[in-house]
Amino acid sequence: MKKKDFIIAAVIPILVGVLATLLTKDGMMAYAAMNKPPLTPPAWVFPVVWTILYAMMGIASYLVTVSGKESMAIDEALLFYGFQLIFNFFWTIVFFGFGKYFAAFLVLAALWLLIFHTIRLFYPISRRAAYLMVPYLVWVTYAGYLNLGVWWLNR
Repeated sequence: MKKKDFIIAAVIPILVGVLATLLTKDGMMAYAAMNKPPLTPPAWVFPVVWTILYAMMGIASYLVTVSGKESMAIDEALLFYGFQLIFNFFWTIVFFGFGKYFAAFLVLAALWLLIFHTIRLFYPISRRAAYLMVPYLVWVTYAGYLNLGVWWLNR
């Protein structure tokens, strides 16, 4: 295991999340004053959970990269990993930056499908990598409920 490569892989998704947060800080403040659905956690939960999930995603990508499996399978898996990371970034922009809550839900639905497919691609390469992505899929499912609830309650 190359420590430097491991750290880079773990930090990349965290940096994507930090950048999205910095670009949408005003929208996040507006979100605090909105009506939210039942089971919405306190605000401090989101950065904690997302940081953990981003680190897990990065570690999963590292495990796929160093798996020693067929190059084409790894390339396809990492391509979809990249796509889901891009959709993750843009969900934040659409939801918090633009305040387009239903459009954000559609982005989130596409993100969910990309995460699911990424897990399917990771599984034959590295089961541990696939399992590291499952909490992310669960959280995005929950985020879909919250996103749709915010849209519905603030129309």
